[in-house]
Amino acid sequence: MLEYIEHNIGENPKTSVIWLHGLGADGHDFEPIVPELGLPADNAVRFIFPHAPKQPVTINGGMVMRSWYDILSMEIARQVDEAGIERSSAHVRELIDREIARGVTSENIIVAGFSQGGAIALHTALLHDKPLLGILALSTYLPLHRRVVAGENPVNASIPIFMGHGTHDPVVPVQLGQQSCEYLINQGYAVEWRTYPMQHAVCMEEIQDVGAWLRGLI
Repeated sequence: MLEYIEHNIGENPKTSVIWLHGLGADGHDFEPIVPELGLPADNAVRFIFPHAPKQPVTINGGMVMRSWYDILSMEIARQVDEAGIERSSAHVRELIDREIARGVTSENIIVAGFSQGGAIALHTALLHDKPLLGILALSTYLPLHRRVVAGENPVNASIPIFMGHGTHDPVVPVQLGQQSCEYLINQGYAVEWRTYPMQHAVCMEEIQDVGAWLRGLI
């Protein structure tokens, strides 16, 4: 199982958020955001921030870093490391199962992620065989969209999805995120799409919107 950081709001959490970082970062990346989300202490929530495995990344000259899958070219959606995506998805499923074993029902588990982590969050949750509470996907895209077809994965067909993206993102172009959003909507998924005047990052406005979305679910 992946190593991770755990951050609890309140005692005996009944809701879990598994939040995946982006390329080259680690589980500490989004930990400071938790207090900014405005979640009430009487709704106990457990945040799990896993560390991606270390592996060579092709576009970075084979440098070894934390990565959920290999990035083979600058056109990230053209050549996709499907095997790497499936490996990381299996790791996330292990974390989901562990939360269930700790007493959190699958219906109270949110899978979240930024950039690469968001791609894994979308892929894993949309194809998961147990109902989940929601998907939070920031500055990202759906990497294997042909696997997500209306009617073929009915368990999470009505799962709420929040997608946020920077309009000036030079890493994952906003058009790629928007295309993924439109594909999901065409497949019948309920997606809340927001854009922000930023690059490949998060901003306070987005954090506030994410907090409101989480409070609405929890």
